[in-house]
Amino acid sequence: MNNPTLFQTRWNLRALAGCNLLALGLLCFWLWPFGQILCLTFDDWLFHLLNRPLADNPIWLHMWAVASLRPFDVVVGVIMLALLIKGNWVFEATQVRRALFGFLAILLLLVVIRALFSKLTAAMGWQHNSPSMVFEDAIHLSDFFPGLEKTWELKDRSSQSFPGDHASVLLIWGMFMSVFSRTIGQKVVIWGLTLLFMMPRLVAGAHWGQDDYIGGLLLAFLALGWGYYTPFAAKVSGALMRVTAPIFSLLQRLPLVSRMSVVRG
Repeated sequence: MNNPTLFQTRWNLRALAGCNLLALGLLCFWLWPFGQILCLTFDDWLFHLLNRPLADNPIWLHMWAVASLRPFDVVVGVIMLALLIKGNWVFEATQVRRALFGFLAILLLLVVIRALFSKLTAAMGWQHNSPSMVFEDAIHLSDFFPGLEKTWELKDRSSQSFPGDHASVLLIWGMFMSVFSRTIGQKVVIWGLTLLFMMPRLVAGAHWGQDDYIGGLLLAFLALGWGYYTPFAAKVSGALMRVTAPIFSLLQRLPLVSRMSVVRG
């Protein structure tokens, strides 16, 4: 965090190549027949480990039913945002606004990369059903809470589960925060929350493990590489800082809002 602008104004070709090679390596491992066997074997074990207790443990059932609702994603987003803009935690109070804009820039890039990768996935026939649609012994949350499925979009199945969109967003947040984190405690909190918030889709069977640790991680590496290790985040965050400056000047006049680090700037 010695760089006052936070983001790199020059291309870091070594780090960029590393992120791209990691993404390519994950994809090659997944496409390798033996690698696919390993993934499927592990995912079979992981799914049944997480999913079977839904039938016998009411606490486990209700906890993950709530966590699988679409509105809970909003709660997760608020928690992630709150930690990102909390002054003097990972980012200094004066850097919070630029950090927020830089993250939004990388997140936008992730959306573009996801759209392009989706076209490749469809063209290559890599798409697949979620485990809840494959295993006959799968426990479906929607069977226990049919009302929640219709009203609050309880997600426990998907006919296009690869890659894990939800996981890719969580992973890019975890990577982004880790780049700037200074202590082991910060990293433990960041990755503990990242993994915890990835769990609902895995427990409910809406995603295979490989949708997250291959697909989601692959997208996150690409977004981090092309967003952070190039001038992209620096340029976009700088532009947003200039464009939104008048808005934040007005917000600084509001009694409670003006106390927020992201507003004070």
